[in-house]
Amino acid sequence: MTDASPRTTPTVAGRLDALPFTRAHLKVLTGSGLGWALDAMDVGLVSFVLAALIAEWSLTGEQASWIASAGFVGMAIGASLGGLLADRYGRRSVFAVTLLVYGLATGASALVGGLAALIVLRVFVGLGLGAELPVASTYVSEFAPARMRGRLIVILEAFWAVGWTAAALIGYLVIPNLADGWRWAFALGALPAAYALVVRWGLPESARWLERQGRHDEAEAVVERFETAAPLGTSRRRRPQRSVEPVAQAAPAATPVRLSAGERLRTLWAPEFRVRTAALWIVWFCVNFAYYGAFIWIPSILFAQGYDLVKSFGFTLLITLAQLPGYAVAAWLIEVWGRRTTLSVFLVGSAIAAVLFGTATGEGAIIATGMALSFFNLGAWGALYAVTPENYPTSLRATGSGWAAGVGRIASIIAPLTVPVLLGLGGAPLLFTVFGAFFVIAAAAAWGLADRRGAALDDR
Repeated sequence: MTDASPRTTPTVAGRLDALPFTRAHLKVLTGSGLGWALDAMDVGLVSFVLAALIAEWSLTGEQASWIASAGFVGMAIGASLGGLLADRYGRRSVFAVTLLVYGLATGASALVGGLAALIVLRVFVGLGLGAELPVASTYVSEFAPARMRGRLIVILEAFWAVGWTAAALIGYLVIPNLADGWRWAFALGALPAAYALVVRWGLPESARWLERQGRHDEAEAVVERFETAAPLGTSRRRRPQRSVEPVAQAAPAATPVRLSAGERLRTLWAPEFRVRTAALWIVWFCVNFAYYGAFIWIPSILFAQGYDLVKSFGFTLLITLAQLPGYAVAAWLIEVWGRRTTLSVFLVGSAIAAVLFGTATGEGAIIATGMALSFFNLGAWGALYAVTPENYPTSLRATGSGWAAGVGRIASIIAPLTVPVLLGLGGAPLLFTVFGAFFVIAAAAAWGLADRRGAALDDR
């Protein structure tokens, strides 16, 4: 005797979570990753440009700090606004606008003739960069199947290492070897933005966001595109079989209530989310302070210790290469240990490496401890970007991610300004001990986050 009762059509979220990894997923990942790498290249270039401008323009430490911090002022504003706009107008549209703003401002930076103009343009560059990063991680997480979501977000974050390595190569090969090499560096940083813009417009809008907006036909078309895409590798065996039996269509969902920007911000501190929000803001603040305080200044610190530009840039290039294995290990562990454990372990490793780097003497020790700092710190970044969007439902996801990143950018504004002061008080040992303390605080706060390893996203 057969059961004649009709079965309900799976939801958009359920269908996305059941999919194997397909060519459509790869397109979303690489298209978003390209923009992520360009962001990293621009931020990374500043660390090399600063060292060159200190020599060429005879900048003081304070003036150089303002160049670095100006970009982070823009990133703080951009991250906060970008998340709100992405929850209101969609993920893909915000992607394209942010890349355009960042590309134009970076190109214009190559033409500046003085400090004030460069600082202003760095603010505009930061607006684009800050808005894009949290939106990109939200976007990819909403397409990723639940069983591999964390791993894919860490892989997305690994594109940061690709961009930072490109910046290190430009810093090593271009800036010291060409007249006005820093201008050519900024020009190179702007050129790929046009291609990234084209790639982004070819990506689909988030099906979860479309469904949340009541645009069910568009959401269905996007999901069908992923369901009919060719699976990759071993994923071929994981594709669910579509039933040929007639099924009852699910009743159309009621039109969702659209929250205003103010209501979304207040909801971040509702009883359900307040511990998560507080923990995220603490982690983002501490990690940004330690990371940008260290990595923006490493080439200049080495230059001040007596190494010439070529050698200090070469050391930085080697240190940067350790980012990729850091991401690879984090991408594996995040689905084995879970989000919180992986994040906290990598943050503790970052703290130990920071103290060792600050007290290192000799070229071998500087490179080895710097690579350890790079390995652990960037692995922690991958875990942080994976866990952040998972802590909020679809209606708040980009807003929550954007504001966490925005709070973090406040720290990245303060950190470059603090570095010269700390160096004056106690040199590199004191500076990197302070960074180590911030990593420890972040490791403790990570345990206030929700760990949704293997669980479906909250689509409220």
